[in-house]
Amino acid sequence: MRVDAFDFDLPEDRIALRPATPRDASRLLVVDPTQNGWSDRQFTDLPALLKPNDILVFNDTKVIAARLRGHRVGRGGTTPRIEVTLHLRVDGYRWRAFAKPARKLSLGDTLVFGGDANLCYAGGLSATVTEKGDGGEILLAFELTDAVLDDAIALHGTMPLPPYIASKRQPDEHDLADYQTVFADRKGAVAAPTAGLHFTDEALHRLDSLGVHRATVTLHVGAGTFLPVKSEHTEDHRMHAEWGEVTSDTVEEIQHARKQGGRVLCVGTTSLRLLEAASTAAGTIHPFAGETDIFITPGYRFLAADMLLTNFHLPRSTLFMLVSAFSGVALMRGAYSHAIKNHYRFYSYGDACLLTRTDHSTAL
Repeated sequence: MRVDAFDFDLPEDRIALRPATPRDASRLLVVDPTQNGWSDRQFTDLPALLKPNDILVFNDTKVIAARLRGHRVGRGGTTPRIEVTLHLRVDGYRWRAFAKPARKLSLGDTLVFGGDANLCYAGGLSATVTEKGDGGEILLAFELTDAVLDDAIALHGTMPLPPYIASKRQPDEHDLADYQTVFADRKGAVAAPTAGLHFTDEALHRLDSLGVHRATVTLHVGAGTFLPVKSEHTEDHRMHAEWGEVTSDTVEEIQHARKQGGRVLCVGTTSLRLLEAASTAAGTIHPFAGETDIFITPGYRFLAADMLLTNFHLPRSTLFMLVSAFSGVALMRGAYSHAIKNHYRFYSYGDACLLTRTDHSTAL
């Protein structure tokens, strides 16, 4: 499909720079292809829209301080400033990252983050550029490894707010809590699974009391989720891989809920993409641990999820393509137009959508 089929105009004032307070005070747009329409609700209405034995699948990844600012050293007598955003851990000491400005880097360059580049790397974290790819992507080999490296990244890095927020304000102490779900557990993401940001501990307890089940998967969201789609056709776009895990316990919990007549509600596109990657063509979910670069566009036949809770996404983005595949292109374009006219808040800190899967995944 042509990428411009997923374009739309979004007024800048619809982009949320801060979350709703409290978290569950956000609005909820309910989109149902079976009713061919949508309705305006509040996020606190979610329990009333679910049934006993439905199961919510959360992504328990935890955002790390993945944005590092520093200098290139040891070449040409200059120390240009370099910013990198880590996006995929390769092993104990290597990370794939996006660098700005990448044109100032060559293979073998040393980068120092957080220290003084003119004082023998004093107080800083250093890494070597061992690969350069397209779109500013590099591979960094750090001097430290494993937990020691994790601690150093936490010390020298900052919260990697999405570019549409970071371009308008600096991250602050509020983001340390705001850009993390209340159930975040496993460190490794460089972007939050933002549909989960709406949940409070009280909301989770309320769902439990109603007989709604919960399960968790882990997908360490990468910075590639924010990259624009530059190709003209969806078939030409390359997704960046992300690491994920679906445990046998989670598979059993989902199977049990299905046997009881429950629906599978993925909280966020990250948990949905991971479950789809872990599913067979017959719709059976298996334990999974590894990288996935699954790219879902209209025409895809969904295997695992019946419903999807998600935020409002960027024009021409892979995530708007995904929700259009899930509930139909025409319906989602209409729903987004309604949301824009009615001042819904967009993107990571914005409001939420509750989507039901269309019976015809090719619906346009």
